[in-house]
Amino acid sequence: MNKQTLLMLIDLQYAIDHPDWGQRNNPEAEKQMVRLLTEWRQRSMPLLHIKHMSVDPTSHYRPGQPGNDFREETKPLPGEEVLEKSSNSAFVGTGLEDTLKARGISDIVIVGVITNNSVEATARMSGNLGFHTTVVLDATYTFGRADFAGAWRTADEVHNMSLANMAGEYAEIRSTDEVLSLMIKGKR
Repeated sequence: MNKQTLLMLIDLQYAIDHPDWGQRNNPEAEKQMVRLLTEWRQRSMPLLHIKHMSVDPTSHYRPGQPGNDFREETKPLPGEEVLEKSSNSAFVGTGLEDTLKARGISDIVIVGVITNNSVEATARMSGNLGFHTTVVLDATYTFGRADFAGAWRTADEVHNMSLANMAGEYAEIRSTDEVLSLMIKGKR
């Protein structure tokens, strides 16, 4: 990790706590996110909070709903940048690619929700656009769901398949401890 490695926190809003989502995995993910966020802040490294502004009238993420607010433990501090998005990828319709390239940012570390939705969509685009992308496996989480054939998949199964989809071609998959260790060593 270098001084210009960006920590991207995706969709960490109260909407994700709604019981409609069902059972999630990684119950300690928020603690891992806070560890990374604290380290980034202490080192004055670049941060970007992504805020989902859903246009779906049934979404808990839509503006004006309590779910649209940032979660307390990871909310932006005054002066920290917030990027609003209305699709699953932070790169769609936001100008993010140009902004990051203009700032000389080539490395991105991603934490947040939902692993198989906004995290994966953003990580795939990030990798495709040439950014060195890392997804933190224990600082992301998702929910159980039925697969296309109707078989129920647990949150861990969905999470692990999503990580497998991203690994290699689009992103490196690392734990919080691995990312923090690389920061201390000054390596990727």
